Amino acid sequence: MSIFSQRPYSSEVAKALESGKLHPLLARLYAARGVNSADELQLDFSHLLPPNTLLHCENAAKILADAIRDQRQLLIVADYDCDGATACAVGIRGLKMLGASSKQINFLVPNRFTMGYGLTPEVIDLAKVLSPKPSLLITVDNGIASHAGIDYAKEHGMDVLVTDHHLPSEQLPNALAIVNPNQPQCDFQSKALAGVGVMFYVLIALRAELRQRSIFTSETQPKLEQLLGLVALGTVADVAQLDRNNRILVSQGLKRIRQGIAPPGLLALFEVAGRDPEIANPFDLGFAIGPRLNAAGRLADMSLGIKLLLCNDSKSALEIAQELDRINRERRVIESGMQESALAHLTDRDPDDRPSLCLWNANWHQGVVGIVASRLKERFNRPAIIFAPAEGPNGEALLRGSGRSIAGFHLRDALDLVSKRKPSLIQKFGGHAMAAGLTIRQIDFEDFEESFFQVTSELLTEDLLKRRCIHDGELRPEDFNVKTSDILMNEIWGHGFPEPLFYGEFDVLQQSLMKDKHLRLQLKPRVSDETASHPAPLVQGVWFNRTQELPQQARLAYRLVSDRFRAEARVQLMIEALDDQS
Repeated sequence: MSIFSQRPYSSEVAKALESGKLHPLLARLYAARGVNSADELQLDFSHLLPPNTLLHCENAAKILADAIRDQRQLLIVADYDCDGATACAVGIRGLKMLGASSKQINFLVPNRFTMGYGLTPEVIDLAKVLSPKPSLLITVDNGIASHAGIDYAKEHGMDVLVTDHHLPSEQLPNALAIVNPNQPQCDFQSKALAGVGVMFYVLIALRAELRQRSIFTSETQPKLEQLLGLVALGTVADVAQLDRNNRILVSQGLKRIRQGIAPPGLLALFEVAGRDPEIANPFDLGFAIGPRLNAAGRLADMSLGIKLLLCNDSKSALEIAQELDRINRERRVIESGMQESALAHLTDRDPDDRPSLCLWNANWHQGVVGIVASRLKERFNRPAIIFAPAEGPNGEALLRGSGRSIAGFHLRDALDLVSKRKPSLIQKFGGHAMAAGLTIRQIDFEDFEESFFQVTSELLTEDLLKRRCIHDGELRPEDFNVKTSDILMNEIWGHGFPEPLFYGEFDVLQQSLMKDKHLRLQLKPRVSDETASHPAPLVQGVWFNRTQELPQQARLAYRLVSDRFRAEARVQLMIEALDDQS
């Protein structure tokens, strides 16, 4: 059961925004998301926060400028998700644009199933036998927790430059330089930069450093802005909070994707996903493009995904993208089976009686645990951690888990509390407020489940565990059209700047099942005759994964989208929730 409430906003601020020639609906939506002036809606590249406010960014630029000059062998060590893959591709493409030779730079992605996350000593063992051997390692989307790996790298004559965005522990690793907006003493105003955003900032600083060294002028410098499509993809796919700085990065990236300024591999992903890059939006990046790239890291090897993003040949790029699409379909099948199995685990206990969910199964897949945790979190509104079996370096039976949290509950801090109370229980963990990963021994599962239960019982209140549906109020009859839905779809919505969700009462005129599992609806908004300036239109609606019929009159929460088929467009409501308590 959900508690429905409208997102509050200042009518005065909305009127002020509207007076600046902003669409009345957008003015209300922006006011409800904390925008106070039209200046905050300026998403030009010139409004990006400067690199010199990101701690050690300029130092990292000097290190890289010297490395390019001295022809040092560079190795980018990437994470195996979409953020890590895009950060790696941005790093390699950008460094080459700024003077690094193809022979000078390479990349390495840890195998998530055998090495786990980050720059571990096992990764260094791979790096030190490469030919030629790298002398400078550059981590992207990882490294802030890689104390042992960095020390081991130094023992073998390799320096490490860390670029990361994850929360650090109390002690920072002994790297040559660390660029991370979340490290202590960093005053950078956007703590929400994704890993790809951090790498892009380092490149911008490097370009400025090379200008100072008279390698480039402002007229001859490479156009690093061409990489913003990849930056946008990694930022959205990593569910980074869309503060103004990230909205600038995403907006400018989408602008270039729509213009066709993007690597062939990214455009190939649009093609296999059946999406039109000329009208690309954040939803495409987060729910169509990102999952296909992520599939490589989940089930196979993210090197394939990075190879795609580095590919400059359209034909080859399409072949790789088709393989990733096939892997993603396989991922969906595995995910569906794991989700059914997880729900079967819960048949003998009521999730409402527990503040958290912890599950594992010997047949579950490490690469998909995070998605299943997310599905359970959404279904039950409880922090959920899903584990799959893994093998330690000495053959020890381990469990690798991925967790997802609910609003108001900091998952990484909760794991930190568990670890402090029982120091030997969690072998390693990391993450942030809404998502985290960890490794435990199989024999310790019940102990961990109980310890996590105790922490969540202490920290989660009844109020936090209530499911809430925060909406943006009603639409006027004249807003149920393709023009309005296109306006909404062209804006930058995402985590921390939520996509509009509307609410209203409808007459349900027709309803039927589509593919035996989705509810197809014909709806008519109920509008008061006294206030209506336009007649209520008939609109089509879809409620995915619902088979239960609606009452003849229903209060619904929905998203307004444009449904395009064979060059024709119509407005459609994507139903999210039924308010059956009204």
